[in-house]
This record gives sequence, structure tokens and C-alpha cells, in this order.
Amino acid sequence: MTTVAELLIESLADHGVRHVWGVVGDALNPVTDAIRREDRIDWMAVRHEETAAFAASAQSQLTEDLAVCMGTVGPGAIHLLNGLYDAKKSKTPVLAICGQVPREEMGSDFFQEVDNDVLFADVSVFCETVTSIDQVPRIIEQAVNAALSERGVAVLSLPGDVGGLDLPKNTAVPRFVSTQPTLSPDPRVVSDAADAINAAGSVTFLVGLGARHARDEVLQTAERLGAPMVLSLKAKDGFDDDNPFEIGQSGLIGNPATALAFDSCDVLVLIGTDFPYPEFLPTGKTVIQLDLRGAHVGRRTPVDHAVVGDSRLALRALLPLLSEKTDRGHLDKARKAYEGWARGQQHFTEPDYDHKKVGLLRRKVDNPDALIRPELLAAAIERHADPDAIFTTDTGMSTVWLSRFVRMSGRRRLLGSYNLGSMANAMPMALGAQALEPERQVIAFCGDGGLSMLMGDLITAVTEQLPVKLVVFNNGRLGMVKLEMEQVGLPEFGTVLHNPDFAKVAEAVGLRGIRVSDPQDVDGAVADALAHPGPVLLDVLTNPDEIALPPKPTLQQGWGFAIAKTKEFAVSPE
Repeated sequence: MTTVAELLIESLADHGVRHVWGVVGDALNPVTDAIRREDRIDWMAVRHEETAAFAASAQSQLTEDLAVCMGTVGPGAIHLLNGLYDAKKSKTPVLAICGQVPREEMGSDFFQEVDNDVLFADVSVFCETVTSIDQVPRIIEQAVNAALSERGVAVLSLPGDVGGLDLPKNTAVPRFVSTQPTLSPDPRVVSDAADAINAAGSVTFLVGLGARHARDEVLQTAERLGAPMVLSLKAKDGFDDDNPFEIGQSGLIGNPATALAFDSCDVLVLIGTDFPYPEFLPTGKTVIQLDLRGAHVGRRTPVDHAVVGDSRLALRALLPLLSEKTDRGHLDKARKAYEGWARGQQHFTEPDYDHKKVGLLRRKVDNPDALIRPELLAAAIERHADPDAIFTTDTGMSTVWLSRFVRMSGRRRLLGSYNLGSMANAMPMALGAQALEPERQVIAFCGDGGLSMLMGDLITAVTEQLPVKLVVFNNGRLGMVKLEMEQVGLPEFGTVLHNPDFAKVAEAVGLRGIRVSDPQDVDGAVADALAHPGPVLLDVLTNPDEIALPPKPTLQQGWGFAIAKTKEFAVSPE
């Protein structure tokens, strides 16, 4: 006889699922026991279920296929929510298997009982509780197929008395959908978009992750139109490398070249992006949006021509209709601005910058304690990282430094909570990526606030023998919040973090710990950390007052900083 739990796990293994992340618990004991007896799936025991969900989200984004996490009754299931929201907003398929109280106790406010169907309603594309063995094969197929076809989260709840139930003899093992149909755009809409582009002068692209599979077509179209290419952060993964049209990111992590390219274009073409910051997009332009999801069209900026369909198919249809724009002035100006800005940023990557004439003057203003500049650390990682390394970043200033100094060249990949914007995701995502590809270098750009939020799962790296490289930008601050406060004239408050020696914490649980406080030691420490065969935590004391200016700073923002600094000098932030 086969039990409900055994059928579920066998179907997942048949599909190719290799890991299930979670914390064991009574209602799901039959499921974990089925995993124990299934050689094709490894149980990945974490210390916090949020870690499990983030790790599963990372694996799903890397494979573009199903990943699985588990949380038992009540608190265990609740802890999954943040990581599941990351999967939802990243549009990646994750199955969450959640425990529930026994069927006869459901609705009685039993110990630990929560209503999973209500709890997960917003985060999921499918959410059901199994109450009868007659449902089992069908409900498993529905859950997984919904996650795969709608690219989202499916939640399957198992009451404590259901997982171990025997199924009728010869119950079929569920099978799941495997391919996504591609959607071709309406030819008339493509023709109208081409006419608008041909009639205009200069064109700027904003490219997102949704165009990653259409890299060749995007580059060919940019060449035909002489279009500078602003990349969303997620599009670094696929468009950073060998791209003569790329001019970096916009938004708070952006640079002046992107503002120039936006402001001076006649036509803005959005390709596979749901860039969420309309205040950085230009107004008064003809806007063309290519997106697989019609629901995305126009929700960030008004759109004149909506081309709904697969970005590769859309560009293949559009390209033959486009006239070549021979004037390269728009592209050349944007690239020149970008290259000049990038050269200026490189000064901060020099270990002795604060002791040179220009640096010494700046140090008095923004680095009086001569702490390590985060640009120096990010640039050192860029130099020493493998050409196929997987990077993860916490939300906040560590993402800024990666976006500016680390190139996604070769086969490098990039993951982060770039739609949800959660703290504490970099380390769990690194665990997920490393379990998926144990021989590949995985580097997490961790904020000190983010790492300390889920620090217990440092132990998971040791227990599961995952050789992740965790780099902590330890500035003793919630750095992005500090920046946001100062931009509007508020002194920083509540942002100061009284951190432990993270390297010693890491050593206490079994990782290699390295702590760096001297700029001259950064390069050697990074090389040492990345060469170490096991898990490493590199704790680097960085400058909390390093400022990352937006692409086009306003007078109001500059005045805000001045007011904030005056208040900070008058009152200690602690």
C-alpha cells in the first residue's frame, strides 16, 4: 500500500525535485519519513522556515522549475510566508507543504491551529487542504500544475491524520505539466509599434529579466536603432556581459547616464520589465511596452503601444519592420556619460584612496574613522570571483555596491529579493543555490541587519556541508533606511546596529570566520575567503556614511542631506 505522503513525495521526485527545505514537525512526520525513504530527494533541515522558503525560491528561479518547502502546523507554516511572498513577486513556482491539525479538530481553535486556506490566500495561486484520500492524486496535480503554469506559489495543507493514510491499490502517481506555451503578439500591434519607432528620432530601451532569453534579439534591435540600454537590476543577469549598449541601472541604485538616456529620447521601449519606480521614468515620451503579461502594461507609466507576447517572438516580428537609425549621437552621449561615471567610481576602490589628496579631503566629510569603503570590498569580490559564480544580495546598500562594481559576465547569475525587497534573503538564497550546484561558487552580499535577522541558519551551511561564501558589509547600520531618512532631512534614528563580531559567531558554529578592518587587507582576505573549500563568513567593517546618489539628485534631496547632517551632529543617532 502507498500512503498519501509517499505518493506526494514520489510524484515530486519523478518531476525532478531534488530538495525539500523545512523544519520537521508532528503533522508532517509522514512526509518527512517518506523523504527519508526516497533516495532522489534530500531533506534540507533549516533552523527557521523563512530560510526554507527563501532557499526554495532561489532554487526555483535558477532552474525555472518547481522547488519545495515545508512548515508544520501553525507557527511553522506562518514562518514560510515572507519567503513565499518573495517567490510570488518573483513569479517563480514553489510548492509549500503545510501541516494542519487533525481533521476532527479543524475549526475548534485547537492548539496551534491557524486557517491555512485564509492565511495563504493572498500569496498563492492555489491553496487547498486535503480532507479525503479521494482528493489526493487530483489535488496534488492541481497544486503543482497551478504553480508551474501560473508561475507562483501553491500551498497544500495536510492535516495531521491524513499524511499516513493508505491509498487504494494502484492509485496513479500524479504527473505534472512541463512546458510553458509561448505567446506570439498581434502582428497589427507590432506593425503599429514599428511605425512609431521609425517615425521618431532617438530611442532608449529599459530591459528586464523577462527578456533574458531574448538577449540576441534585444542586442540586434538596439544595434538597428542605436539605442542605449538601461537595465533593471535583475537584467544584469544576462545583459551585463559584452554589451556595447548597456548603461547600468536606474532608480536609487542608478547613475546619471540613465537619466540622460531617458530624458533625451523620443521613444522609450520597455522590454520584459516591470520596473517599479515610475518617478525615475521620463514623461512626455512615446512609450512601447513588450511584455508577456498584459496585466503589466501601463501600470508604471502610460503606454502608447502595448505588444503583449513573448519578448523573443515580439522582437523577431518587430526587427524586420524597423529602419536603421544611422545617427549614433544619442547612444554615444549616453555611453560616454556612463563610462565617465564608472571611471569616477573606481577611485573609491583603491585601498589608499582616503590617504590621497582628493580622498583625504572627502574622508573628513564622509569617513572620518577611515573605515573600509564598501566600493573597495565589492570591487575585490569582482576581481576574485569565478566566471560562473552565483551571487545573492540582501536588500539595501549591499545591493547598491554589487550593482555598481560586480559584472554578471560569463555564466554568472544574480538572485535577490528585488520585487519584495525583504531583508535577510541573501544567506538563505545562497544556501538554496549552493545545494543545487555544490561545485559552483556561491557568494552572498549580506547586510549586517539582514544576516543577523536569520543568523541561526549559519548552522545549516555547516550541517548540510554547503560551502557558501557569506560577505558581510558590516557598517553597523540599516544603511538604506539611514539614506532614506537623510534624503528628506531627518536625522538617522533607530538605524544603529550593535553587532557582535560576526567572524567569531561564524567560527563558533563551524564556519571559517575572517574579520577585516584595514583597507589594505581587503584584497587578500577576499581571495582567501573565496579559495577556502568550506563555508566562510567574511566580516568587513565598512563606512556607514558612504552615499549612493540617485541618477539625478534634486535640490530638495541635497537640502535634506544638509539638514539631516546638521541634526545628526547635534544629537547622537544612538
